Amino acid sequence: MHYMQQQLDNGLTVQADLNPNAQSMAIGFFVRTGARDEPTEIGGVSHFLEHMVFKGTATRSPEDVNRQLDEMGSHSNARTGEDSTIYHSAVLPDFQTPIVELLADIMQPSLRDEDFEMEKQVIIEEIMMYDDQPPYGGYERIMSEFFGEHPLAQSVLGTVETVGNMTAEQMRQYYKERYSPDNICVAIAGKVDYDRLIRDLERTCGHWEPHRCIRQPRPAHTRKGFVVIDKAQSTQEYILQLTQGPSGNDQDRYAARLLTAILGDDCGSRMFWEFLDTGLADGAGMGTYEYDDAGVIMTYLSCQPDQAEENLERLQILQERILSQPVTARELELAKSKIASQIILASERTNSRMFSVGTQWLRNHTFKTPAEIAAIYDSITLEQIRAVAAKYDLTKNMTVVVGPKQDWSVT
Repeated sequence: MHYMQQQLDNGLTVQADLNPNAQSMAIGFFVRTGARDEPTEIGGVSHFLEHMVFKGTATRSPEDVNRQLDEMGSHSNARTGEDSTIYHSAVLPDFQTPIVELLADIMQPSLRDEDFEMEKQVIIEEIMMYDDQPPYGGYERIMSEFFGEHPLAQSVLGTVETVGNMTAEQMRQYYKERYSPDNICVAIAGKVDYDRLIRDLERTCGHWEPHRCIRQPRPAHTRKGFVVIDKAQSTQEYILQLTQGPSGNDQDRYAARLLTAILGDDCGSRMFWEFLDTGLADGAGMGTYEYDDAGVIMTYLSCQPDQAEENLERLQILQERILSQPVTARELELAKSKIASQIILASERTNSRMFSVGTQWLRNHTFKTPAEIAAIYDSITLEQIRAVAAKYDLTKNMTVVVGPKQDWSVT
């Protein structure tokens, strides 16, 4: 396996994790833009634009795009988050040039008025559908409550109002501002002809005009509280919690990931034994989410409404015990083993390697191999775990509960 990095004259970054023994290849265009970069009045434009990218170009109709992806037998998709938008595909190596050409082309979408108005209705339906699914918009609400005035508080989907009032010209302006080649990385992994890749990218993307595109990091002044969202039609009660965590550039992130595995992994964690093994809840877990200038530790619990308040009390006790009953050497050893296994197993899939390459560029423009990442986790000590547990107090959180229960004694 061999890692290569290059930058075209217009600033487009190319990062490749090459494996001549692989049987497939995966490629993604990682755009460093998402909900946090949107003007408030056009909230949801990044996600809306993700849809519009597949609605045709100057040389391809929407039918052409879908037909050609099918002809290559590709596994393709796109995703939008708070701070990135990603367009990706996995194909056989024989289709390297065609998939580069197609993805490069759709990254220059037509953004026609008639397509925009038609797709707007699809997006609005998606927003309404999502609001009807458990946990019923709880994630958007807790991000908003927790981050307050920080850009990370903005919803990825936007609202019916912001999407409904948006114009095609506003989207075109946003696209022009954020889809600069120096704000994009092409990440690729697997069996790749690298020299041909560079020639193809220079031919298809080298003419893209660069312009200044900056994201200013902002300190996050997060908030604590307790919010109830009444959903009488729900048969479950959903408990979501956010606590401040390390950012994507903070070295504490490795210890924090191990800590959340110990506390809230889906098998063998403290939350597993407290809630799932006992049947007190049907869903329970904890994990970290990291951004440029902030990070969160999210805790999740779903259970019967009549057990919700007792479970919330149990959860608080479990969180308090992190300091009074510190993580043990055995717990750390098991967590390291799990994470190392996950890293190595994922490294056997070209799609996972591509996402690792692209995500590392989004965070800090560097690259570490799976072995190097696994070694970092292996080096984490009990003292580091306990320091992170003390630094990020899980009891100081924003809690949002969603479901039919109304008579909460918590304030």
